[in-house]
Amino acid sequence: MKKYGIVFLALTFTSLTMYGCTPSSAADKNKNRQEQPENEAPEGGKASVVYFTREITPEALMRVYKALGRAATGKVAVKLSTGEPGGNNFLKPALIADLVKEVNGIIVECNTAYGGGRSNTEAHLKAAEDHGFTAIAPVDIMDAEGESRLPVAGGKHLTEDIVGSHYLNYDFTVVLSHFKGHAMGGFGGAIKNISIGIASSNGKRLIHSAGESTTSWGNPAQDDFLESMAEAAKGVIDHCGEKILYISVMNNLSVDCDCDSHPAAPQMGDVGILASLDPVALDKACVDLVYSSSDPGKVHLIERMESRHGVHTLEYAEAIGIGSQKYELVDLDKK
Repeated sequence: MKKYGIVFLALTFTSLTMYGCTPSSAADKNKNRQEQPENEAPEGGKASVVYFTREITPEALMRVYKALGRAATGKVAVKLSTGEPGGNNFLKPALIADLVKEVNGIIVECNTAYGGGRSNTEAHLKAAEDHGFTAIAPVDIMDAEGESRLPVAGGKHLTEDIVGSHYLNYDFTVVLSHFKGHAMGGFGGAIKNISIGIASSNGKRLIHSAGESTTSWGNPAQDDFLESMAEAAKGVIDHCGEKILYISVMNNLSVDCDCDSHPAAPQMGDVGILASLDPVALDKACVDLVYSSSDPGKVHLIERMESRHGVHTLEYAEAIGIGSQKYELVDLDKK
């Protein structure tokens, strides 16, 4: 099987204490999060590096990519969300075009497992064209001609991850994520982008049902669904080895995902761009940046994350060896 990698650009901030689910414990621990000094590496164990810039420009995106020190080579898949028709929060082609061209990338997606405007290849390509992505690079709907299976080692819910068959054609993956809220996962970042995002329609249903079905979303316990996302991500990461990287853009911070055709308007200001070779550290840094923000609008995104217990995705992902919640934030604006 051909090895390929995934590039994720990600933004990280100082790792903060995990919060509880009861209102009182959440309030106390959230206070601790906000008071912890920035850029202080957590105690104990090795911290992953997360690069951060407050600028959200094509030049800044290139800067965080190059800071990672891992060049995307060969046939490069750039995994992003093309955005559901009707929504407008997705990463704009004008922002990402320079990076996509730098790596000679092909924008990749898989069809959705719900109705809407991206549930079949023809409609999905039309949405990608309407949103401007086909003007900057070829777009490959990876499950247009079927699906393939990647093994998932050590999972509680999944033994395999079902991905679009074209994914195996790529040598390297750049995971280019828009960090924001999510109606089911609490938040969507790098882990969601390589799990549900790279999964075929059947694979998406397998994840949503916590391994029970490829024909139905089922009704699993919330933590089982979150754990299944992490397990699917592990299948992709194990397949890619070091041929993957992660970049996350924290703008248009709606509580809703780009898969929503009518997402809520963002109520929190833009934060910046983060990048890492560790998707867990990257997602954790993005979450921490929300908590440590001085923007009062953050309460809406925090409520979405906590009400869905979204942090459990990171706890479980760390437990199964995807990455570390401990990170060192490198502020590129101070260099």
